[in-house]
Formats: sequence, structure tokens, C-alpha cells
Amino acid sequence: MRLENMNWMDVESYLEHDDRIIIITGATEQHAYLSLLTDILIPAQIADAVAEREQVIIAPSLNFGYSRYFAAFPGTISLTQQTFSTVILEIFECLLHQGFRRFFFLNGHGGNLMPQFLSDLDKKDHAVKAIWYNWWREKAVQEFGQRNNLRLNHANWGENFPFNRVAESPNVVKEWVEQLTDNNDIYLIRQQIGDGSFGGPYEVADTIMNQLFSEVVDEVTTLIQNM
Repeated sequence: MRLENMNWMDVESYLEHDDRIIIITGATEQHAYLSLLTDILIPAQIADAVAEREQVIIAPSLNFGYSRYFAAFPGTISLTQQTFSTVILEIFECLLHQGFRRFFFLNGHGGNLMPQFLSDLDKKDHAVKAIWYNWWREKAVQEFGQRNNLRLNHANWGENFPFNRVAESPNVVKEWVEQLTDNNDIYLIRQQIGDGSFGGPYEVADTIMNQLFSEVVDEVTTLIQNM
């Protein structure tokens, strides 16, 4: 149930019986051999699968986040963290005014910090609920990685789904980039990480990725059901 497939009367009818909405946040940034919109495509696919089960509305994705450290890679487009937080606040306020009360922020990008106003929300208004969900850091992914002895990191196997591949990935295991040398020098960062992956296998079997996707969808569905 995406807003682009609805008119305002459809949304008004929805609000008569439900007040939940999924808001997708991510980034447009380098992901080695994967799509520059990887951090949007993955949470968007998760949201679609969850919405099919729960009949919950999905807002248009916010395609830009904080990615200044990758600015030396062509195609990366970044907001400041302050701008990102302001945009989230203004989206939230518009939807709140219309009657939405339960907000599920499905975040696909590590540079996007949860805005402080969301952290303070429970203290101010118990009638409004907000969850900030970083899909790659949550319980489903952590348990999956442990079971399969795999470590998810930026632009490695864990983000390499069939739907966001735009080129063939190397069939090698890259040495891990544990810490960026200098977060303030974008050219040193590019030199340090090379093609953009932070290490590990670039790709694993699609059966493994499909299972990971299924377990994340199950987790998000349960969280939204319990909001």
C-alpha cells in the first residue's frame, strides 16, 4: 500500500480504521558493485513484503541521508545530519496532523542517526508510537549471521540481494576495513576502501539471501503488529 498508488480519499478511509505508516529512510551512496540506491532498495523491498501481509501504508522513500564520508565516490549525494533530522521532523509533523499515530521508520543506512525528537517521544506523548529500525543491526540479522558464520558489513554479501545488483561482484573475500583512517578526508577514505566494500565475501548464494530477507520481514511484521 504505497502512497503513490493511492489518492487522498483512500488515505482518509484508511485512517478510519488504522493509524500506522512505514517511513523508509536510506541514502544514495557508493556500494561497490551494487546499486547506489542499495540503502533504499533493501528497506523498500522489506516494506512491500510487510505491507502485503499487514495492509499498512508506506510513505515515499527519503532517498538521501548523511553520507559525506563517501563524497569522493561519484554518484554519492549527501545531506547533513541536521538537515536529515529536520526533514524527518517535518514529515512526521505532517502525518501526525492528518491522524497517523504509529510510525515505523525502516532505515537502511548507517549514517542516519535517529532524530532526538523520536527518542523523546515516549516521554511526551504516550498516544504516539515510533520505532526506529535499522534492518541490518537488529536481532534477525544478528542471529542469522551467527548461525551462518557470516558478518554483514557495508557493500558485502549482506547487502547483495538479487534486486539491487547492477554489476558482477568479484568472487573473492576482501580484507576487512575495521576503521576508516580519517573521517574528515574523503579522498583518504576512498584510497583506504578501494572499491567501496568494507570486506568479507562480496556475494553468497541467493538461497541464503532469500532466507535472510524472509527472517527480516518476519521480524518487522511482528514489530508492526505489536505497535
